[in-house]
Amino acid sequence: MFDALGTFFDTFLRGTWTSVVDIVLVAVIIYGLFLLIRGTRAVRIVIGLTVVYLVYLGAQFLDLVLLTSLLEAGAVVGLFAIVVVFQPELRRGLEQIGRLGSLNRFFTSPEITAADTTAREVSRAARLLSGSRHGALIVIERETGLHDLAAESGIPLNAELRAELLSTIFYRGTALHDGAVIVAGNRILAAGVLLPLSQVALDSERYGTRHRAAIGLSEQTDAVIVVVSEETGSISLVMRGRIERNLSEDRLRRRIFSLIRPQAPRQAAPLLRRTLEGRWQMPVADDDEPIDPDARVVDGEAVDPAGMESRSP
Repeated sequence: MFDALGTFFDTFLRGTWTSVVDIVLVAVIIYGLFLLIRGTRAVRIVIGLTVVYLVYLGAQFLDLVLLTSLLEAGAVVGLFAIVVVFQPELRRGLEQIGRLGSLNRFFTSPEITAADTTAREVSRAARLLSGSRHGALIVIERETGLHDLAAESGIPLNAELRAELLSTIFYRGTALHDGAVIVAGNRILAAGVLLPLSQVALDSERYGTRHRAAIGLSEQTDAVIVVVSEETGSISLVMRGRIERNLSEDRLRRRIFSLIRPQAPRQAAPLLRRTLEGRWQMPVADDDEPIDPDARVVDGEAVDPAGMESRSP
């Protein structure tokens, strides 16, 4: 053991700069292995193997020939056993190495990836809830913060966004199924949130409390709200006071992604428009004028995927 330590110091610590690089790389690999097994049952196995190795070193130091031979023979079989025991960790490590070699991370920003994940999970949850005829009200936060609304009337969750979790929350009979869920990024902030109802007259036979609450919040914020009807199972998307009805999972995913994805900076208004609006007070067409209540409902099958966001600021 002491001879091995002496050889290590003579070979690596008195060598060239490549020896330093070699030591650093080995340290990084060992640190990565510890990160890979952290929080798993493999930690106890590693501790057990370390104890066995220390016993082996002690047997060599005390010149215990029989115990040393037994441990050396067991080490040959142990090499194959390690591959079987650490199979999940090895598979996960190889997958992580493969992801590091992917070129997609150099071309896709984290914001785009997060928006795509949110759109996929919410649209999948809407499809699951629609198939089981469970009503749902999912609010996706954008520029306007909704943390105050979530804290006032909701139950804080701060959970990772998953379609299965959303489906469980809105399962009929649970304590939180009757309110709204607020999603911020890839986190579920709160459930059971009470939303302000819209004062605009809607057909009460076609639209219930969930749709009125979705329209009411969309009139006050820029949030994107997904509504699943409990009676018909239809999926609707509410944005800036308008309702898009009868959306499929794929169309809903594309609509949500186009609305929450990071947008390019908005260009300044042309000089002629600024002059007409400011100096002579001439009316210029405005895309943000209030929507006629009769024109609030839009059939989802006839909506362009680029949709109404192109008309929104």
